[in-house]
Amino acid sequence: MSTQTDFVIDIGNRTKVPIISPATSPSLSVKENPFFIRGALPSSSQTKAIAAIVRNYDWRQVVIIYEDSSYGTGIVPHLTDALLEINTLVSYRSVISLSANDDEILKELYNLNTKQTRVFIVHLQPYLASRLFLKAKEAGMMSSGYAWIITDVLTSLLDSVDHSVIESSMQGVLGIRPYIPRSNELNNYTRRWRKRFRQEYPDMDPVELNVYGLWAYDSITALTKAIAKVGTTIIPKFKKADTTENLTDLDALGTSEFGSLLLDSMRNTTPKTALSGEFRIIDGELQLYTYEIVNIIGKGERSVGFWTEKDGISQKLKMNSKTDKSMNEQLAAIIWPGESIIVPRGWEIPTSGKKLRVGVPVKGGLEQFIKVEIDAKTQAVTATGFIPDVFKEVIQSLPYAIPYEFIPFPIDSPTSQDYDDLVYKISSKEYDAVVGDVTILASRAKYVDFTLPFSESGISAVVSVRNDDRKNAWIFLKPLKSELWITTGGFFIFIGFVVWVLEHRVNKEFRGPKHKQVGMIFWFSFSTLVFAHRERVTSNFTRFVLIVW
Repeated sequence: MSTQTDFVIDIGNRTKVPIISPATSPSLSVKENPFFIRGALPSSSQTKAIAAIVRNYDWRQVVIIYEDSSYGTGIVPHLTDALLEINTLVSYRSVISLSANDDEILKELYNLNTKQTRVFIVHLQPYLASRLFLKAKEAGMMSSGYAWIITDVLTSLLDSVDHSVIESSMQGVLGIRPYIPRSNELNNYTRRWRKRFRQEYPDMDPVELNVYGLWAYDSITALTKAIAKVGTTIIPKFKKADTTENLTDLDALGTSEFGSLLLDSMRNTTPKTALSGEFRIIDGELQLYTYEIVNIIGKGERSVGFWTEKDGISQKLKMNSKTDKSMNEQLAAIIWPGESIIVPRGWEIPTSGKKLRVGVPVKGGLEQFIKVEIDAKTQAVTATGFIPDVFKEVIQSLPYAIPYEFIPFPIDSPTSQDYDDLVYKISSKEYDAVVGDVTILASRAKYVDFTLPFSESGISAVVSVRNDDRKNAWIFLKPLKSELWITTGGFFIFIGFVVWVLEHRVNKEFRGPKHKQVGMIFWFSFSTLVFAHRERVTSNFTRFVLIVW
């Protein structure tokens, strides 16, 4: 195990004996320990696969749950960096002590439930993870809306977890594990192993092979080939120190003359098809290959996709262990906790925590922009109108929860408060934000940040709507007022009357019956405009009047 390997590696470095170990802790460095050969994938190699799952569902915040040991803490910085590369934050880190009892685990889960994040990445060994999921079920955190991702150490060792725990408390969990392709060699070996296990342990429940056992077998196979390559004629022996005075027991062992030759053959192996797939060691490190993504359903798990560092997530895998690019960025249908088929959004409004304090102006007029009402009984503040609707729409579109409350701010009240005072509440940290019809001014921008303007202000002309009179037959009357038309008509009659007065005594054409003379008065002034009159005038006074007319 990782906790034991550190001590054994030190012995190997002192005695120059190669140490082959399936330890997964990233803190064990192959570069710093030349005689250390890692026969397993470090836990840090799975962080990009986990980040790809998080990115696939557009989750912006996650919680990491890990055990308080070098094995648990070793993955945290690598996982945090991988998540930051996809713009996802680790909102909280939950550390579970190896000696924690059930009450302490339940208390920590209740604490997590008060936060808004609903995506949990669990990096615990099986015996501790089993208790965690049992308590998570008790706390109501294995229901719809939650997402759980377990790392490879738990996914690969699911057979060691009690089936009752899986069926009752781990349904809908996503997990990743190194992909082990099926082969005839693996099937034959599995049958032989099961037969021998039943012979040696007839009273034990059957235990399935896992990837760590396959890696151990492949490591021994690689060691056998390395010995054959070096040669069997060399007799392994230790070179003792020249003096035994003041030496520790380890120093007294001496150094191996055969270890260095064996190390050169083991640190770099040619890719060979082994029980675990392509088993290849370069510079003392087992090389990364495909990860399988599984969904825990019923008594076991179901494969829903694959991940490779080159091609990312894919639902299917080709024969050459390459992901199918036509199925990239897709996983098979997943049953989430609570038997839900709806992808969890990754956050919920927390049951406790600080709310965003949003100031809103209370004033009269233009209620279509903003209207603030205060309930007389509950004192609840409600803001409606165009501007609050924009604010609420922005809050709803965010990929995480932001609880907020409106705080009324009277404008034009007897206290003579104005919009400058409202904006200043942000710089004084009484408010976190202001929602209202606040004009963007340079003086205010010195203290607060404004959003981009979404409502344009300015001076507008308001005119009444009238019918189009241009199609009216009486449009020619429009240029002059009615008073002028009446005056003009009156002068027509007046000129006709003056001409009649001057002519009817000396001119026979202006005499006759009364109705003829009245008609002459109305007709004569109109007819002269177009020289259509038939009557001749004889008086010089009449001629002068017509010239003026």
